[in-house]
Amino acid sequence: MATPNTKLTFFLLAATLGTLVTFAVAAKAESDQENQAQITSPLQGLRPGIAENQLLAEVDAHNELRKATLLDYSVLRTYQVRDLMGKVHAEEVGRMEFRAPDQKRFVPTSEKGSELIRRMALNPLISSEIEAAAGKSHHDSAISPANYSLNLIGEQQVGSHLCFVAQAVPRRKDKYLFEGKLWIDVNDYAVVRIEGHPAKKLSFWIERADFVRQYQKVDGFWLPEKDQTFVQVRLYGKKVLTIEHQNYVVNAAQKTERSTQEARARHLDGAE
Repeated sequence: MATPNTKLTFFLLAATLGTLVTFAVAAKAESDQENQAQITSPLQGLRPGIAENQLLAEVDAHNELRKATLLDYSVLRTYQVRDLMGKVHAEEVGRMEFRAPDQKRFVPTSEKGSELIRRMALNPLISSEIEAAAGKSHHDSAISPANYSLNLIGEQQVGSHLCFVAQAVPRRKDKYLFEGKLWIDVNDYAVVRIEGHPAKKLSFWIERADFVRQYQKVDGFWLPEKDQTFVQVRLYGKKVLTIEHQNYVVNAAQKTERSTQEARARHLDGAE
């Protein structure tokens, strides 16, 4: 039987991870499947002529373009909660399906480990992402000039992508904003990697919540690749949540319609 402290721990873990999912939804970024979004070189000097306000505006414009052109996707998700020794306490696997502008649906395929952790941490996490996508949480956490200023600190190679590196400074103490670093692709101004922690302490019980999100480029769209969150719970210790994002299918309905139109055109050409 689960103790009250254990239940409290995973309730707080769920709340923490739900907040971090809001960061992820708002960031709207993505890294090549064949190239992990890992830092592969030391920090280098910044090229001349790059202004923080200009860079943030370019990121905002990239996000708006992505919003307009990403019509649907599905992705295989693996959610795991483990301890620092690597022991997996719970796992949930399934496909997350998105349809523009704001519909998400999770179809589970397998689960294992603690039912309590799945019920109190993983399931609320998945639900919070679906609600955030639909705008039900009403939290403005976008990486935009309204929410952040940037301090550029250099350039760095992340996988196959050369990136600007910037310190993200939130404009207010808000648990739905973060303090940390952004790695932004120098060519298309997409966010390739984020490291940070909430700008405001989440609760008395959560002493620290640090996260890393990596992205991958799929069919021209930057999409999440891996999330890792370390949560330090007072009197209980540290837990780690990882989310793996694999096997994307992007704009399937559009591709099907295009194939249908091409087949119809070939049929008409043959009939003439």
